Amino acid sequence: MNNQAQQPTSVLPSYITSATPLGNDKRAPWFKNIAPTYAGIFLWFVFWQDAAKAGSLGGTLSQGVGVALLGLVLAALVCHFLFYLVPGLLGMRTGLPLYIVGTSTFGAQGGFIMPGFLMGVLQFGWLGVNVFFSSLAVAGFLGMEAQAWIIMIVWGVLAAFVGLKGIQYVAKVSTYLPLIPLVILALMLIKTMGGVSSFDPQKTIAAHQLLSPTAPAALGTVGVIALILTYVVGFFATAGAAGVDIAMSGRNRKDVSTGGLIGIALAIIVTAGISMLVVAGVYGSTELSAKAIAAGTEKKSFILDSFNLIPVVMSTGAAKWMMFLLAVAAFPPACFSSFIAANSFRTTLPKVNPFISVGIGTAVSIVLAITGLAGKVIPVFVIIGASFGPICGAMMVDYLLSGKKWSGPRAGFNPAGWIAWALGFVVGILPNLGVNVPAAPVAAFVVGAVVFFLCAKLGMQSKIVPISGALAEATK
Repeated sequence: MNNQAQQPTSVLPSYITSATPLGNDKRAPWFKNIAPTYAGIFLWFVFWQDAAKAGSLGGTLSQGVGVALLGLVLAALVCHFLFYLVPGLLGMRTGLPLYIVGTSTFGAQGGFIMPGFLMGVLQFGWLGVNVFFSSLAVAGFLGMEAQAWIIMIVWGVLAAFVGLKGIQYVAKVSTYLPLIPLVILALMLIKTMGGVSSFDPQKTIAAHQLLSPTAPAALGTVGVIALILTYVVGFFATAGAAGVDIAMSGRNRKDVSTGGLIGIALAIIVTAGISMLVVAGVYGSTELSAKAIAAGTEKKSFILDSFNLIPVVMSTGAAKWMMFLLAVAAFPPACFSSFIAANSFRTTLPKVNPFISVGIGTAVSIVLAITGLAGKVIPVFVIIGASFGPICGAMMVDYLLSGKKWSGPRAGFNPAGWIAWALGFVVGILPNLGVNVPAAPVAAFVVGAVVFFLCAKLGMQSKIVPISGALAEATK
C-alpha cells in the first residue's frame, strides 16, 4: 500500500477531528510538569521496595552492589531514551494526547483501541498492585492482618470513586505526599550506610539458602542486569508511552530531554539505588543482619525488600508509622490510575457509563489483590512491558521514518503497527509462559521496532488521511 496516498477526511472518527492541540500559553518549564510528574511515580514505594529482591538466592545483589547499580543505570537510560523520549517529543511537537498521536502508528480506528483502550485496561493492573501492597501496610498498622481483604475492598473502591469524581483534590495533596517516601529513604540510608562497604554477597546468599533451601540458584552478572531491566522497564512501560500526554505541556525539546533525565533516569537511580544500598547495608552490618535473619525466620522467608526491612532498621514505633505513611503516600497513585482508566473509557466507550466500566475494572483489581496475584510484581511488570514495549518501539520507528515528526492519522487499522505489536507482545509475554527471555520488556520493544520498520519498508501501511486546520499544523 502506498503510505502517501490520501483518503477523504470523512473517514476520520470524531474523536480525531474534534481534537485541539495544547496552546503555547499552556506550556511550562520541565521542572513544573515533566520532572515532578515522573519523579512522583518512582517515589511510590511499590517501585523501589523490591529493587534488590528476586526469587533467586541473593536477589539482584548476588553479584555485589556494583553490578546491581550498573544494571540500574542501564535500565534508567533505556527508560529515558527508548521508552520515553520519542513519545515525549511527539507530545511536545503536536500538543496532542496519546490516543490521537497513536493513530499514525495504529490507524484512526486502531488507535482507538491501542494504545487508548489498552492504556485504560492496564491501569487496573496497577490499581491491583497498589491495593495489595498499600492495604497490607495499613493492615499491619491497624493490627488487622487477618482482615486485610476488607481494607483492600475499601481502598480499591475509594480510590476508584475519587479517581472518577475528585481527582483535582487528590492532585493538590499529592504535590506534598511524595516527600514522605523521599524522607524515609534518606533516613533508611543514613541508618544503614555504615554496613554497605562490608556487604558480602556470598554471605548473604548462604544466609538466604539456609532459610530458603529450595530457592533458585544465584543469578550471574548478565542475569542480574537482565532482571533489573525487566523489573524497571516493565514498571515504566506504560508511563513511557504516556510521555505523549505528560510532555505535551513542555515548551521545547530541551524541556522534554531535561525533564526525562531528571524525572525518569535520575529518579530511578536515586530511589531504587538507595533501596539497594539499604538492603546491602543491612546485610553488611553484623547487628542488622542478625535482626533481619531473625525477622525473616519469623516470616518464613528471607527479607530482601527494603519495605519489610524498615522494622529491622528503625525502632518498632517509628517503623510502624513509616510503613503506614508510605501507604498513605501511595493513595494518590491509586486515584490517578482510576482517573486515567476513566478518561480512556470515556473516549473509547463513550456510550458506557464510566461508573460501570471503571466499577468492573476496580472489581477485577480488588480480586487480583485479595488473591495475592497482584503481589507478584515481576510477572505483572512482564505483562505490562510486553503490552507497551512494542507500542513504544513501533512509535519510535514511525517517528524516525516520518522525518522526526507526526505523520498524521492513517486510515483504519495500520497493519505495520498491529503486526509489530502482536509479535512484540508474544516475545514479551514468554517469561510468564515458562520461556526464558532476558529483559523481556526490552526484547518486546526491539521486536516491535524491527517488525514495524520491515513492514513499513514493504509498504504494509494504510494511507495517511488528510487533515486541516490546527491538526495539520501538528504534523509540521
